[in-house]
Amino acid sequence: MINDKVIQLLEEMTIEEKIGQLTQFAGVFYSTSHSSTPVTGRIEFPVNQEMIDASGSVLGIAGAEKLLEIQKNHLEKNRLGIPLLFMADVINGFESIFPIPLGLGATWDPLLVEELQAVSAKEATSAGLHVSFAPMADLVRDPRWGRVMESTGEDPYLNSLFAKATVRGLQGSDLKNDSQHLAACVKHFAAYGLSEGGRDYNTVDLSERELREMHMPAYQAALDADVKLVMTAFNTVNSIPATGNKALLRDMLREEYGFDGVIISDFSAVQELIPHGVAEDEAEAAKKALDAGVDIDMMSLCYSHSLKRLIEEGKVELALLDEAVKRVLELKNELGLFEDPYRQTSVTREKETLTNSRHKELVRKAAEKSAVLLKNDNALPLSTSTNVALIGPYADNKDLLGEWSIFGKVEETDTLKDCMEKTFSHFAYSKGSEMYERNEKLLNEALYSASNADLIVLALGEGRERSGEGRSRASITLAPCQLELAKKLYELGKPIVVTLFNARPLDLTELEPYVNAILECWHPGSEGASAITNLLLGEANPSGKLTMSFPRTTGQVPVYYNAYTTGRPLPPGSDERFFSRYIDVANEPLYSFGFGLSYTSFKYSKLHLSSDQLTANESLTITLDITNAGEVSGEEIVQLYIQDPVAEVVRPGKELKGFQKIFLEAKETKTIQFEVTESMLRYYHSDLSYKSDSGTFHIYVGSSSESSKLTKLSFTLLDL
Repeated sequence: MINDKVIQLLEEMTIEEKIGQLTQFAGVFYSTSHSSTPVTGRIEFPVNQEMIDASGSVLGIAGAEKLLEIQKNHLEKNRLGIPLLFMADVINGFESIFPIPLGLGATWDPLLVEELQAVSAKEATSAGLHVSFAPMADLVRDPRWGRVMESTGEDPYLNSLFAKATVRGLQGSDLKNDSQHLAACVKHFAAYGLSEGGRDYNTVDLSERELREMHMPAYQAALDADVKLVMTAFNTVNSIPATGNKALLRDMLREEYGFDGVIISDFSAVQELIPHGVAEDEAEAAKKALDAGVDIDMMSLCYSHSLKRLIEEGKVELALLDEAVKRVLELKNELGLFEDPYRQTSVTREKETLTNSRHKELVRKAAEKSAVLLKNDNALPLSTSTNVALIGPYADNKDLLGEWSIFGKVEETDTLKDCMEKTFSHFAYSKGSEMYERNEKLLNEALYSASNADLIVLALGEGRERSGEGRSRASITLAPCQLELAKKLYELGKPIVVTLFNARPLDLTELEPYVNAILECWHPGSEGASAITNLLLGEANPSGKLTMSFPRTTGQVPVYYNAYTTGRPLPPGSDERFFSRYIDVANEPLYSFGFGLSYTSFKYSKLHLSSDQLTANESLTITLDITNAGEVSGEEIVQLYIQDPVAEVVRPGKELKGFQKIFLEAKETKTIQFEVTESMLRYYHSDLSYKSDSGTFHIYVGSSSESSKLTKLSFTLLDL
């Protein structure tokens, strides 16, 4: 229901004022005395003061002092006193930085993510922000794409849980009366994670059935959580750019899914309809975007330059403009900006919020739980008395926050060296190599340091400058100088533990034989070094599991666990020619979805299915015992997969349908159960109907998606 204040403003506004509400410019245009954060595209275009004064929202600038100043100056000039919206990419924390979303996915803990995002909202709102461009709900299968770091992985079910948790954490339950939460914006609608070749901004081409089956669930989960904004994608959908795609935005998002919030373009995406080849000029781009349902034109001049003329010429209906303006004004109303344009922002509140010690503790916990132990040949955990040589370009490197931590304080971030040298009684450090360039002097120094140690901790990875938006890679191996460093250290015959800092799955095939342990740390955040030190010492036990497969080689990509079955599946252990296989590498990834080791071991037993038949109105219960067979406590993530072996269309080999994360003391056993219902068996048929089919289904339960780690049960769904 539209608020009376919104209706009154619409009646009083001129066309120029209405168009202004639909334009968004970067913070650099509003404040000459304060710097704004980096932007993700071209900003050298002719924005005049009149456009700035009329605009409705600001991009990528934060800080209580500067935003209070900008808002105050704006309100003094704005005839109707309509406040600005301040929006920014607050992806994995504001100033208290937690792991990148791909790392958060590895926690398999949506409740933890919701708690983290609430902290993010608290900090961001104290600095004056109203909207966060999160969650990124794009399903990803190609690690060459730099933006895999913003996703939670390759599974639609898991992505849906994290998308919903992110929205809940950011928005809370009452935006109007709770100034410590902000509006969330789900992105990128739709299927941006499927960019061809893993190349950013590239073409996406897929069937509508695949779109609905794999890519839409996470966006829908965000909508179900009442997300306030949706951001369009840069890519095409059915050969039409998403930002000008009426079938996608109006028919599907608005009509089918019932979304009545704000649709905002991505950075300059309206103007990019021109180079896409679907608009001749700014006017046609503006018309197509508004017709499609885009309410805010982010960082282009198409709406500013063209909408008034299009309306005067009768090419765009005034009602269409009013519809978009209503949604923008209603968002401002939902945030309580008409009652308090400053939303209780103050320098004092900001200072108190950003120094909250609880936030520090929480982000450290998240970093511990996001780390994935990929390999451990009895090298970990370490003792404080271990004679350790810390070597590698990431050993004394503050680059732990990730590419999108634009408000984080890199200069205040501890390095792994900072934390480890305080902890180990026998400790040496040597850089060994630059990040991407070989250095003979550094290599020799590292070999000398390592020769006097009992064990080597080798800190490797790729920095933030090689991941994120616009940073796709054709080859996802570690730099040759880092691989050389590992091989030279291996020749010393000392155990080597790799701590890996990166923002995408990497090809680790060449590294893996030369090291005894690999701890995937991601870009772990502002307390990452402390968390990793705790993990190395066993003060925290690794519990993370991958949500995106690690390929054996870049040539395998895309490789993912829930692939469709083929007519010639490769039999286990076969090397015969005429099957779906590579002749030079295995089909399976090096590390698969759901994989992750612990310092203890877990035994699965007494797996039981309550019935071998299921009806539409009943459920089946799966029970099993999980035993911690080791000597230390730990967490296990028990995973439930279902396969539909005979269907109307080809189905995935297995699909994640549930999981439980349980904590067990040493030698402790717990009984857990899963419920299976008919609704879990539904899928999109060739006519796009969403339903299940009667017949046999297979259930797999285990510690990862690897077939060898799963136990199989079967049941029959009776005729509905």
